[in-house]
Amino acid sequence: MPRRRIWIITAVIAALLIAGAAVWWFVLRSDAPEAVSLEGAVASVTSSTTIDATTSSSSPTSSSSSAPSTVAEDTSAGVEGEWRLASDGRSFAGYRVEEELGTIGFTTAVGRSPEVTGGLTIEDGIVTAVDVVVDMTALRSDDSRRDGALRRQALETDTFPEASFELTEPVRLPDAAASGAPFTVEAPGELTLHGVTRSVVIPLEAQLVEGNVVVVGSLDIAFEDYDIDRPSAAIVLSVDDNGVMEFQLVFARP
Repeated sequence: MPRRRIWIITAVIAALLIAGAAVWWFVLRSDAPEAVSLEGAVASVTSSTTIDATTSSSSPTSSSSSAPSTVAEDTSAGVEGEWRLASDGRSFAGYRVEEELGTIGFTTAVGRSPEVTGGLTIEDGIVTAVDVVVDMTALRSDDSRRDGALRRQALETDTFPEASFELTEPVRLPDAAASGAPFTVEAPGELTLHGVTRSVVIPLEAQLVEGNVVVVGSLDIAFEDYDIDRPSAAIVLSVDDNGVMEFQLVFARP
């Protein structure tokens, strides 16, 4: 084969590889934080760092050392008593929605608010009360234009600045909860979002870690159930009519 043809073929292959990498980087690659997980939440506690609400819950924003592979449990006091959400940035709540943008293509929009308050009461191994309030005006994603639009559209956080959850039935914890073993439960309650209150049952994963009760969970949300209109903008080609509410909560003793 003539050398000139070899060079042409090589150049074409290189161009295709570069084009493929560009498509992956600008179109297919997603910078969205990973979905919440108990493993990631536990890492945020054991690494003693705060979490950037726009990054993965499993990736602390700063740390002097990596999280230990084993968790040194402080279970001497068990899980009984009153707990309050820690105000150190490790707790957050937010949304995860699939969208199609004109300049990017399909992507996952994730917004999180670190402004979460509330408490938890456990008596004789039973969760008797839970109340959580989220400041929706503090929701932040990777795009300030999206954040600004949600103040006036969809979630309309200017009009509905808070979302909340309140437990409506007691929840019995497994015996292993007090020993620091991870466990799962379902929490029935009332979720108020966009000014609408609905009865829900939220599946939770939790663990007693170093004197903290760490809880993560997520719930599918149909927008029409909460009178939420899909947002519209010139750059937005389409948005799913449903999304995921997700949260990471770290409770500490007051």
